[in-house]
Amino acid sequence: MSQPKRDGIGNILLVAVSVCLVCSILVSGAAVALKPVQKANRVLDQKKNVLIAAGVLAEGATEDAEGRGVEALFADFETRVVDLRTGRYADDVDAQSFDQLRTASDPSRSTALATGEDPATIKRLEHYGLVYLKRDASGAIETAVLPIRGYGLWGTLYGYLALDSDLETVAGIGFYQHQETPGLGGEVENPRWKAQWAGVSLFGDDGTPAVALVKGKAPEGSDARSHQVDALSGATMTSRGVQNLVNFWVGERGYGTWLENMRGGRV
Repeated sequence: MSQPKRDGIGNILLVAVSVCLVCSILVSGAAVALKPVQKANRVLDQKKNVLIAAGVLAEGATEDAEGRGVEALFADFETRVVDLRTGRYADDVDAQSFDQLRTASDPSRSTALATGEDPATIKRLEHYGLVYLKRDASGAIETAVLPIRGYGLWGTLYGYLALDSDLETVAGIGFYQHQETPGLGGEVENPRWKAQWAGVSLFGDDGTPAVALVKGKAPEGSDARSHQVDALSGATMTSRGVQNLVNFWVGERGYGTWLENMRGGRV
């Protein structure tokens, strides 16, 4: 009786399938094993970006001048969940495990926005949002950091907006993810451009969001200038997108009601 050839098609297929099966098991095992590490790194990166926007940690640094690392610095912040519909805290939602971006894609935990009410072009607005609060020795808010996002030229920009204790003035801004063109819209990462935001007044006399990115600022000392930031050179759509997303998130559909409640001592 003839024996099958070792290099026959059957043996070749058997070896190929076996190798693929072993490789898939190894890859799957590695993915499962690394998942907790990847999650921990994402959380650490999130904390770092909050600290940078708040001006607590320098861009690119891993610790402050006193040698305090990200975890130690972030421990000074209180993380709360806000019901964006009422502007009040949602203490029944666990702030540590809450994933704001994930809920935005969940129809049961978000609302579809019509074009006219969606200047930031986010399409769906989550019912709840995170806030990061740093308090002074007396317990008063020193800095508040809000997650922000909105469409630029090529995609959505994701970042954080830090507010001073009056909750009306910008303390800092930072974008940790975007698809804008390097050297143009990508200048949202430029420290010199971001430094302009400190001290910008968010609201006009009527209480509505009034931030404007312009190519020629109003005269020094004027009311208009207090709301203005230089537009990004050669990046009109990105500049307009940043203006729209900042005004959206501090407006009534974003964190505006919570900000009003906070300033009025109602939460």
